[in-house]
Amino acid sequence: MREVHYEDIVQAVKEIAIRANYELPEDVVYAFQRALEKEESELGKEVLRQILLNAQAAKQEGMAYCQDTGVAVVFVELGQDVRVVGGPLEKAIEEGVRRAYTEGYLRASMVYDPVFERKNMGDNTPPIIHYKVVPGDRLRLIFAPKGAGSENTSRLAMLKPADGWEGVRRFVLETVKLAGPNACPPFTVGVGIGGTFEYCALLAKKALLRPVGERNPDPVARRIEEELIEEANKIGWGPMGFGGAVTAVDVKVELYPCHIASLPVAVNIQCHASRHAEVEL
Repeated sequence: MREVHYEDIVQAVKEIAIRANYELPEDVVYAFQRALEKEESELGKEVLRQILLNAQAAKQEGMAYCQDTGVAVVFVELGQDVRVVGGPLEKAIEEGVRRAYTEGYLRASMVYDPVFERKNMGDNTPPIIHYKVVPGDRLRLIFAPKGAGSENTSRLAMLKPADGWEGVRRFVLETVKLAGPNACPPFTVGVGIGGTFEYCALLAKKALLRPVGERNPDPVARRIEEELIEEANKIGWGPMGFGGAVTAVDVKVELYPCHIASLPVAVNIQCHASRHAEVEL
């Protein structure tokens, strides 16, 4: 049994939370560079240039890439041979988020009462944590801040099995179309198909963590991704909604078995600020 200390987790979460908000991943930057080559609209090209300049400035100056530093979403892969000592794992993650958002000068966006008072928590806690127990003696933490502009345009549908692929396709493309400029394109689109009401939404969000351009190894999912990315870019929103050929830099699909009477589909829209960072302890 390998021990991982509470304070080491706190520090690790703090570091990846700040890094995720300051630096776009290399695959995302490369996707924008490729998009610049593909974009046909001059205004769209200028928007992409400004996005790339913004990414460079945020990294060099050590500041948030986007003013919406998001809900703190953390994916945890906990090795079954790991024992956390010195305090609870969940509290360590929460404390890491608190330190990151206060010491890293990141905007606090979480409100305590979601309906009435909506008082700001002041430190962007609590985080949203997804746990998975895996073989081994390592602890992997993935931090993915999720802004409200894109999250608010995400959707879920419980389709009928008879709706089939055409129903899934229609729902995904309708969601991309409805997102429009409000979700700050060019998007990365995560799609979860199967599971249950809540699990397909988690699949859609996890899909966003795969590198841009990396196709799902499952041949069915791969075919779906390739068709959807082509169709999504025909919608024509273009960079930041000014029109153009690049509405989405990628569509990523995850499939899971489901009930014989169900066809759950979730679409998680990610704005151009597709941010995430990870660490392994």
